[in-house]
Amino acid sequence: MRDIVLFGKPGCHLCDEARAALDEAGVERREVDITLDPRLFREYGERIPVLSVDGEVVLELMWDAEDLRTRLGSLEA
Repeated sequence: MRDIVLFGKPGCHLCDEARAALDEAGVERREVDITLDPRLFREYGERIPVLSVDGEVVLELMWDAEDLRTRLGSLEA
């Protein structure tokens, strides 16, 4: 099973859209609030939402369910 993580923060409308895209695509994930970790906030603060799969960033900023399916499909190939 893949480790899929959505990095974001509360009140982020792009994070809400990313969450909806993940739900639409049926992707189970962990969610990490970057405001709780200064290192993550420095690393991802201007790039959220960030989606990583098995520790590799695969999508960031604006993306939708179709982008998500395409990217995840390419990782499985």
